[in-house]
Amino acid sequence: MKKIRLFLIILATFFGADCFAQYTIDYCQTKAKDNYPMIVQYGMIESSREFRLDNANKNFLPQISLSAKASYQSEVTEIPFTLPGATIKSMSKDQYSAVVQLDQTIWDGGTTMSQKEGIKAQSGLEKSKLDVDIYALKERVNQLFFGIVLLNEQLLQTEILKRELERSYNQVSSYMHNGMANQSDIDAVKVEQLNTLQRETEILANKEAFISMLSAMLGEKINSDATFEKPATPGYSKENKRPELDFFQAQGLFYDSQASLIAAKNRIKAGAYIQVGYGRPGLNMLKAEFSPFYIAGVKVAWNLGGVYTKKNELKLIDISRRTADNQKEIFLYNSNLKSTQQSVAINKIKMLMERDDELITLRENIKKAAEVKLQNGTISVSELLREINLLDIARTNRARHDIELIMAIYDLKNTTNN
Repeated sequence: MKKIRLFLIILATFFGADCFAQYTIDYCQTKAKDNYPMIVQYGMIESSREFRLDNANKNFLPQISLSAKASYQSEVTEIPFTLPGATIKSMSKDQYSAVVQLDQTIWDGGTTMSQKEGIKAQSGLEKSKLDVDIYALKERVNQLFFGIVLLNEQLLQTEILKRELERSYNQVSSYMHNGMANQSDIDAVKVEQLNTLQRETEILANKEAFISMLSAMLGEKINSDATFEKPATPGYSKENKRPELDFFQAQGLFYDSQASLIAAKNRIKAGAYIQVGYGRPGLNMLKAEFSPFYIAGVKVAWNLGGVYTKKNELKLIDISRRTADNQKEIFLYNSNLKSTQQSVAINKIKMLMERDDELITLRENIKKAAEVKLQNGTISVSELLREINLLDIARTNRARHDIELIMAIYDLKNTTNN
């Protein structure tokens, strides 16, 4: 027993874990999303948001500026008279000054607050747009995954048909030895066996192509013998929870922030300042020597230029908002239409499946009766093969309808994000 266990461990190590890999639809969805190159943009959007918010928060920090100048002028102010006993020096034609100024915003009309709200709204809008783009992956993964599951079901039905034909071949061979069949009957069975092998080859080639595409989306190697678990038939709801709705809501918040910023830019601004300098002349223009000086005060500003364009800017935002609302209505209309069509398709498949099992039972009975008739010599081998093929079609349809029902439900879930 220990030797067998050791052999299995060595075998698993040699062939690798991928040989026994099992894939589910949820795993494939998650892996494809994580592997999608666009996923890194979430981190970029968040980093950009933090940097811009940090810059906006610095609007109320003291702003320091340094300036220096030297000038020469052709003429200076002179006193046109003299005072007895006093000598008044004239101003120098060359003048120099160096000034450090500190400005402190006291009230910016709410511009900084509006800028921060705008930054948050824009980041939310970018993330919502990214959610919409990445959500489109789900449909592509669903198509590939369920395509592989459907091909696996077809391979299973092909194996059943191969066994049926093998049994028929042995049966006809024994009849031939007893003189109840001839070589043409054997050839007819062989033709069906070759057709089945060709169909199997096509299915395997299609499966390999699907697996290759899914491997690329998941970013990992999937072996051809990996297991793809058929999901249980899920429940569903028609309530729409698509990320596009969050995107439209984010657009509304962004337009609100833009309108708020326009209003803030047209408000009165207030601040304080102080200048400290050194130059010739200083504040005393009649003192023709280098001296330090300072100026402190408060200032109020109101830029009336924005008043002229405010009305049009708000109208432009309103147009953008109404355009987004119209796009939302179009999206909901198309989504509701699509989900209605998908619901009809689900009900149709359910109705077909109600008859599938009954058809298979009847076809099995007919095939068994045909085998007895062949044994009694009342029908030909071709007639038996026809019944075998009809039974295979019934079984294949049953398996296909089973997968199609799950696929249709997942399509509806994808349409509504439920």
